[in-house]
Amino acid sequence: MIGIIKGSLVCVGCFLVGSGSVLAQRSSVDSALPSQRMLGRAGLVRSWWGQATLNPSRDKVRYLTADEENVYVQSSGGVVTSFDSETGRKLWAVQLGRRDQHSFAVVANDDYALVATGLKLYAVNKFTGDLEWELDLPQHPSTSPEIDDDQVYIACLDGSVYAFDLRTIHQLYNENLLPQWSHHSLRWRFKAGKEIANPPISSGRVVNFVSQDGSLYSISTDERNLIFQFQTDRPASTALARSNGNLFMASADFNFYCVDMENGQVRWEFVTGLPVYKTPRVIGNSVYLVAERGGMFCLNTQTGRQRWWNPKATEFLASSAQLLYTSDRLGNVLIISRDDGASLASLPLRHFPVRVSNNRTDRMYIGTESGKIVCIREEEITFPLYHLNPESRPLMPEFASENEEPAEETTPEPDSTDAAKNDNANN
Repeated sequence: MIGIIKGSLVCVGCFLVGSGSVLAQRSSVDSALPSQRMLGRAGLVRSWWGQATLNPSRDKVRYLTADEENVYVQSSGGVVTSFDSETGRKLWAVQLGRRDQHSFAVVANDDYALVATGLKLYAVNKFTGDLEWELDLPQHPSTSPEIDDDQVYIACLDGSVYAFDLRTIHQLYNENLLPQWSHHSLRWRFKAGKEIANPPISSGRVVNFVSQDGSLYSISTDERNLIFQFQTDRPASTALARSNGNLFMASADFNFYCVDMENGQVRWEFVTGLPVYKTPRVIGNSVYLVAERGGMFCLNTQTGRQRWWNPKATEFLASSAQLLYTSDRLGNVLIISRDDGASLASLPLRHFPVRVSNNRTDRMYIGTESGKIVCIREEEITFPLYHLNPESRPLMPEFASENEEPAEETTPEPDSTDAAKNDNANN
């Protein structure tokens, strides 16, 4: 970019100096961003953009994730940057673990952002970036952790799932006994047949996870009792999804299952005919399933009935009430009708290949490997829609219409009977 700017200055006689150089750089940055004109043709706006903290000469973005409040950017060098998901304000940037150490994607709840890297599990305050606690893990993790109100769960390479008690973790931290006394917070360990490649899912009463032995396990969170074990012909091919007490699981045998997460009952199954490698996403009463080289299927969550199929969509990005935002095979953003799956528009955003599969809100977050992050939303949706946790959506102020006249305060006329009584009393 600098070379292009310098070349432009030479061509015009090097008359741009000082503030003009700043304007040229700013213009170059803006030109690399999705233009408001291009987005406006699809009814979209660029809500904000920001630059993550990393060394662009040696690092690149490893993970881009988001929850309802924050967007998290993890670099290959181990720096995690957090942005406010609505304003784009950079909240914090911290180094977690050693440089270039392998890590897993951020997982967050209402209070913490958790990162597993090396043999460590870090929990930072999700709004300030301050380190809350640090655990030494008994083995190398195989996936991101899961956290509920009482425990944090993490799977390891040997097929074990460990549960750590959060109350004990806080006590040890307050007594400055972490991470050296991390083992005192260990609640239980469960050993599956083979490696667990995707994060466990907890309901608070049971924790579910899939193993490469082809089994879906359900374990009680308190006593580690096996509630059920659901066996498939082949291992799960992607992470579990959940909604309204149901688990959605894609198997390498080309079957897609909806299973009750409390008792293991199979509610329905759907045959894709092709492998599924991307996590299914549930929005409302629809589950969106992408098959390898097979397009996107929209299924009814209650019955498994196919609602529509779009052969062009390759990745779920976000959803509003009426529209679905996806990627296509060329890396463009493909806009689809949620009603019938028809392709409505395509946005040339191939230079933003790092993308969030956002099942939390309607916002679309895309980025570059060098850490430039952009938030895109529909022009008319000022306040975000909450899909996964609608009860967490803050109360929105109610505004009167600009054309609505304020009601005039009037004094009610007295009832004729009361008026007659008053007259008789005066007489």
